[in-house]
Amino acid sequence: MDADEKRHDQLTTAPKSTEVDAEPRIEVSKHDGATRIDIRDDAAFRPGAGADADS
Repeated sequence: MDADEKRHDQLTTAPKSTEVDAEPRIEVSKHDGATRIDIRDDAAFRPGAGADADS
């Protein structure tokens, strides 16, 4: 089992989990020796306070 299969298996094992839970949330790219990690625009779950947070 490769890393993607292990990730999918781990994220869909919980009783109420769905395939959506295993969808990719980040994009990793490497440029000139630096690694960049970006949150995907279509990620269902995003870090941060969220829309309901007080400003």
